Amino acid sequence: MSSFIPQTILKLFIVVSLFQFSLAVRRLTELVQDQPELLKYHDGPLLTGRITINLIWYGNFKPSERAIISDFVTSLSSKPSPSQETQPTVGHWWSTAEKYYHLDSRKPSLSLSLGKQILDEHCSLGKSLKDKQIIGLASKGDQKDAINVVLTASDVTVEGFCMNQCGTHGHVTGKLFSKFAYIWVGNSQTQCPGQCAWPFYRPIYGPQSPPLIAPNDNVGLDGMVINLGSLFAGTVTNPFGNGYFQGQAEAPLEASSACPGIYGKGAYPGYAGKLLVDSSTGASYNANGEHGRKYLLPALYDPATLSCKTLV
Repeated sequence: MSSFIPQTILKLFIVVSLFQFSLAVRRLTELVQDQPELLKYHDGPLLTGRITINLIWYGNFKPSERAIISDFVTSLSSKPSPSQETQPTVGHWWSTAEKYYHLDSRKPSLSLSLGKQILDEHCSLGKSLKDKQIIGLASKGDQKDAINVVLTASDVTVEGFCMNQCGTHGHVTGKLFSKFAYIWVGNSQTQCPGQCAWPFYRPIYGPQSPPLIAPNDNVGLDGMVINLGSLFAGTVTNPFGNGYFQGQAEAPLEASSACPGIYGKGAYPGYAGKLLVDSSTGASYNANGEHGRKYLLPALYDPATLSCKTLV
């Protein structure tokens, strides 16, 4: 299927969203917009119970870079400290995704936790990967009650990366013929930061407003957090392609991709919205996390208000 839109729209602005061809893919060609309709439930199962998030690091990542991602994962389920009770947190952001579970009369629950971290620093499959190899890497993690996340380094190319996707989520049948969910996100620092790390880098097309300062002082990793957050929301609300989404199953809008390019109130093409700014570094963010971390996270479609919800 085509992943591009007419050139006149493409030049207006590029941000990321999701489509799916048995998996979901972060596209680069969606406009900022609010979706007026509730994402329809297609009667498929959601991820429930205690779900472990395993991280598979492919390529060279410094320990400090891995900590940015692992702290984000831990922050999804952490309770705010007393000093954070009145501040926006990663947990507050994630609570919007959890609202989809409240729509089910069976009242399923979901609990996320950081699991194993697997290092493949020497790139055992080479530095040019196909989709099947991403799935193979994802299969290295525990498959029962898990989301396996493959994270590729900045010098690793992946099929479709930077051309029509910044990351993917999908599912495969693993051991004992059971399905498990997986995510892949690439580090775009040296390949396409204007596509996959906006608003921390100038976009290739559209309004050329100054890029924001990344909250963890790492354009590539802070961009990965944005994409990973979007894909986590899509994974738990539409893990097997028949959960909550709008439009065609092959190209769905999901909980985050229904709100592309929106990070704060008043967002429009080229402007991420009104955000918080760290007084000491000048970095822009909208969520506080574990160990004093700050993150910028995308708006999620709120099924309670039928609108894109931001933290600030």
